Amino acid sequence: MTEINKILVCLKRVVDYNVRVRIKPDGSGIVLDGVKMSINPFDEIALEEALRIKERGEAKEIIVASIGTQENQQQLRTGLAMGADRAILVETTEKLEPLAIAKTLMALVNREVPQLVMMGKQSIDDDNNQTGQMLAALWDRPQATFVSKLTFKSGTAVATREVDAGLEVISVDLPAVVTSDLRLNEPRYVKLPEIMKAKKKPLETIALTKLGVESTTQFRSLTTEPPPQRPKGVMVSNVRELVQSLRDRGLV
Repeated sequence: MTEINKILVCLKRVVDYNVRVRIKPDGSGIVLDGVKMSINPFDEIALEEALRIKERGEAKEIIVASIGTQENQQQLRTGLAMGADRAILVETTEKLEPLAIAKTLMALVNREVPQLVMMGKQSIDDDNNQTGQMLAALWDRPQATFVSKLTFKSGTAVATREVDAGLEVISVDLPAVVTSDLRLNEPRYVKLPEIMKAKKKPLETIALTKLGVESTTQFRSLTTEPPPQRPKGVMVSNVRELVQSLRDRGLV
């Protein structure tokens, strides 16, 4: 029995997790020229779960949305190839902060009226873990974050959350915001026939300014630096030397 009319899944374009990130010589950011870009892995997990919900007959339509330049069409087409019904690109050349992203998604929510909004718990580039929570606050709807299992019953979503103390099971009324954790599922492999079919699926482009969202930034990045290199290991012959070495490094 179908309970959900629409699911809106948010996809972010990020550097592929298999790529070794390099810092620009002037420290102004990371090198993106010629670098493979992909869907944020946590967002891909969220899309996979939305598709499984639809395949169980519990949802009618899956919409994928992304915010950025025309290059984001690549990730949206991948989402369509995975099985989404249509895509929306909110076009902007500016790098938006989490609050501006949440406001943009809120504008899409008002436009599409989904019963469920899904996204990854965080992106692997900024690691902010803020957008889902901010969207739920703006929407004034319940949220289930860090979800590793999701089921539906009588207009509610039952979510198993991964928390510091273990697992927590909560029930939230729909509409709601759900952010996915790593163990929710394993995304499917996209085959060539699906990629070809995705080219015929609708992909709408909307300018950010037409949604009435301001892209004012509150923070400015001063410099980007790589993490310090790990020091070389030291061979010790007994416990006394080990303790002394740890003391010399200020670790005990």
